[in-house]
Amino acid sequence: METGRTETREERADRQWGELLQELRVAQTGVQVLFAFLLAVAFQERFEDLGHTDRTIYLVTVVLAAATAAALIGPVSYHRLLTGRRLKPQTVVWASRLTVLGLVLLLCTMCAALLLVLRVTMHNSLAFWLVAAMAVWFVLCWFVFPVLALIRDTRAG
Repeated sequence: METGRTETREERADRQWGELLQELRVAQTGVQVLFAFLLAVAFQERFEDLGHTDRTIYLVTVVLAAATAAALIGPVSYHRLLTGRRLKPQTVVWASRLTVLGLVLLLCTMCAALLLVLRVTMHNSLAFWLVAAMAVWFVLCWFVFPVLALIRDTRAG
């Protein structure tokens, strides 16, 4: 596969690993902040006022946030455990897959958190439709637009 660069397989893996780390720093920070806020919610006085449905949404959101954090922190562990074993190209592939999984989980976490906040603040069914619209927006920004750019580039090349 031509990359437009003159680099060995290992050099390409090193570059891709560095790029992946930069991407993970952005995603990990956001997930960790969101997770911390979610954990604090259960200790607020108004938490007792939540109905059964909102508590269920909250619990699902917390579990999703934990799963998201695991997936986005996973590449660091993967790299650390495989360092020095001459598996960098494979590490980059698996870390990239974990990152995409983390993004999918982040999409679900964001939507669940948004649903909880909108249900609590709006008290009407419009919350569901706003979350659905935001889910579509996330999917467009995070997945569809990059895939379209890839398709366009493939056709041009």
